[in-house]
Amino acid sequence: MSKIHVYFMPGLAASSSIFERINLPKDIFEVHLLEWFQPENQETLTNYAKRMSNNVLHDNAVLLGVSFGGILVQEMSQFLNLRKLIIVSSVKTNKELPNRMKFAKNTKAYKLLPTSLLQDVEKLVKYAFGDVMKQRVKLYEKFLHLRNKEYLDWAIEQVICWERVKIDPSVIHIHGDNDEVFPAKNIKSFIHVKGGTHLMILNRFRWFNQNLPKIILE
Repeated sequence: MSKIHVYFMPGLAASSSIFERINLPKDIFEVHLLEWFQPENQETLTNYAKRMSNNVLHDNAVLLGVSFGGILVQEMSQFLNLRKLIIVSSVKTNKELPNRMKFAKNTKAYKLLPTSLLQDVEKLVKYAFGDVMKQRVKLYEKFLHLRNKEYLDWAIEQVICWERVKIDPSVIHIHGDNDEVFPAKNIKSFIHVKGGTHLMILNRFRWFNQNLPKIILE
């Protein structure tokens, strides 16, 4: 029996190492990890999705995206023939975005975010007080993949100004009820993970290892 190819897309600025504890049965699944690359100047999300879809090399694959990666894989799906489209800790339309993001879109307040600060994680580690804070900052640094200001400004704008208004019925949405970035109260029809936060792909990996194979195969 040929294996099912599963492609993982991490969240905004994150590296594919966020999936390091996700283990799918190797006799059934073959996992492929996607990484963010630098967008072109003023590139549309659709064009970026088309370029990213060139890295999905198998027909009838499963595509799973986390957070902004979940938004991206929905845009990628128009260029691919997929077996399953799964989003985690994400949104299916701009109507599911929280009010603060809608406000940021209307006022263009997102353009004022100090994204350049994320480039200085090493300095944060150096000056962080206490071992716990140092560990948290090092963890943050470990999972950050692309953190230059051009990418971050582009990515934040793509999330806040996402134009999709109609839900794709093929999307399987996994969401935690304690998600602090995309509150569950704004989300329609999803697989509920009790106590799951926005980072549940990291800290609830056992849930995914237990349930993801069934979700893909059913």
